[in-house]
Amino acid sequence: MERRYDIEGSEAIDKEVLEVIDYEYKGTDSIVEISTSEFTSVCPWSGLPDFGEIIIEYIPQKYLIELKSLKFYLLSYRNVGILQEHAANQILKDLVKTCDPIKMKITGLFSLRGGLKTKVSVEYQKD
Repeated sequence: MERRYDIEGSEAIDKEVLEVIDYEYKGTDSIVEISTSEFTSVCPWSGLPDFGEIIIEYIPQKYLIELKSLKFYLLSYRNVGILQEHAANQILKDLVKTCDPIKMKITGLFSLRGGLKTKVSVEYQKD
């Protein structure tokens, strides 16, 4: 018997909830690091949960990511069927579009599953 739990598609990722705050120290190349160990999504094939830590590091240009909106954004992945590697890339794409940083790196440290642990790092550098 094949069992599968319902999953949502990538359209459930709430990009519209993301907000920014003006950055008052433009040109200082401050490194901002935000992390959460409560990231969850689901396997696109089985619907079983994936748990991980997401680390966001960026050098702001004009804007900071508003933290409450970031929490809601990350929470919107909760029932989305997405590969871990794709989740990291999607988060990078959405955050770069939202806050237009000088540089950004997203690292996903995904929990052990079937004896395998996954680490995904993706980066953006403004031209």
